[in-house]
Amino acid sequence: MSTGITGAIVAGGASSRFGGQAKGLLRVGGQRIIDRITNALRPVVDTIAIVGNASGADEWIPGATVWRDERGERASIVGIHTALVRAETVIVVAWDMPFVTESLMRLLARSLTPEGAAVVPEGPHGPEPMCALYTRDCVGAVEDALNRGDLRMTALVEHLPRLVRIPLDEIARIGDPARLFFNVNTQDDLAAAETIVAR
Repeated sequence: MSTGITGAIVAGGASSRFGGQAKGLLRVGGQRIIDRITNALRPVVDTIAIVGNASGADEWIPGATVWRDERGERASIVGIHTALVRAETVIVVAWDMPFVTESLMRLLARSLTPEGAAVVPEGPHGPEPMCALYTRDCVGAVEDALNRGDLRMTALVEHLPRLVRIPLDEIARIGDPARLFFNVNTQDDLAAAETIVAR
């Protein structure tokens, strides 16, 4: 059944802490992070897109479209902008989040009301705009932020139109929020992710 939603995996960052190795291609529990995210998205979205500029991105996920960044700034918000320029409704997931689940993706999709323009879940440390749903009605707010040079994701959340927030207790019903929104930024994080899988 068509949902009209695109799943956009944002493959940003130079991964300098991993010697230049692409974070999303690192393995957690024997599986690449990007594959784990794709498996969570596929049952919920119509198409998968990779947002990134890496030369090998076309080969990462069979059947996925690759969208090159529309702007030159180096920040996560650029990935959201690129996705919104290409898709009407998109679930954006940063490619360093190995523990997102199909249940979380379904919660984002069904939380979009007819009046809503974006759905952002709350995590243990605040909003999680890099695991969220956006409609094209948000592109103006994103472009305004970029044009102001304000690349902070937390600031963007406050300026999104008709924002639907998913509270932490609702997230907790489908899984441990600390695990769902865990991201791998360092070698220590990667080791911690393996420990989580082993448990």
